[in-house]
Amino acid sequence: MQPSVWQILIVAALVLILFGRGRISEMMGDVGKGIRSFKKGITEEEANAANPAPKIDNKTSDASADASKTADKTAG
Repeated sequence: MQPSVWQILIVAALVLILFGRGRISEMMGDVGKGIRSFKKGITEEEANAANPAPKIDNKTSDASADASKTADKTAG
């Protein structure tokens, strides 16, 4: 059973009376801000996924630190 045009108009009038025109436009503005923020977050996530941060290999940094310690011991 489909709602008729009159039923839709009555429901729209009741919503307008209950919330008022200003409140409805406020809510739509908030919805728009939420959508923009969501899209911005998604694009940032995709950018981070496309350009991952370089991983630091602990083994190479430990080896260079060991080599410098050995050089200090032999020099001193």
